[in-house]
Amino acid sequence: MRIRFKPWARQELEESSFYILEPEKIKGKWRKKFKNSNKELHLELGCGKGQFISNLAIKHPDINYIAIDLVDAMLGLTKRNIESVYKENNCEVNNVLITRFDIERIPMILDEKDKIDRIYINFCNPWPKGKHRKKRLTHTRQLEKYKQFLKSGAQVFFKTDDDDLFNSSLGYFEEAGFEIINKTYDLHTETIFENNMTEHEKMFSEQGIKIKALVAKLK
Repeated sequence: MRIRFKPWARQELEESSFYILEPEKIKGKWRKKFKNSNKELHLELGCGKGQFISNLAIKHPDINYIAIDLVDAMLGLTKRNIESVYKENNCEVNNVLITRFDIERIPMILDEKDKIDRIYINFCNPWPKGKHRKKRLTHTRQLEKYKQFLKSGAQVFFKTDDDDLFNSSLGYFEEAGFEIINKTYDLHTETIFENNMTEHEKMFSEQGIKIKALVAKLK
């Protein structure tokens, strides 16, 4: 998703209590950054404007969340969306952390000590050209990186509008040692998990495009 430069974003992020400026410095220590006793830790890769993570986290105060994106403007909007949702519910933001980082290099900021229970990947870039497919967030190469910080039995929740990406991802997960425990080619008529809508999902659904989804478990 392309987005215009937001001149205010960087300063607001750096002043935020739930933004991590230098994530490399807390590799293996993410759980200690939350000031609560929650046991579960979930991760969203490519959080966009934050609609998904803000609505999910407020519903589950007993779970901690990390949301990552590469663009300051996106994260600035994520930060504002999280603050808005929590303010509406008269809650303090204490179970969400956001940070800016390149997901292709994610082992630089997370390792086995972080023990991630679940990953969310929503409407990532499908990279349709063959030479670019290794950039897909669900590609086998990427999944092998995630395994470095996932707990045994951890799950990945994946949603997309792209048929080729979805069908290819089924193979990627199996190749990387994950078990597909649930899947659907039309999430809005066949619910396989608690679904929180993203900005992309709403747009695609209004265009009549069916949403594909799966849940994969690390063996």
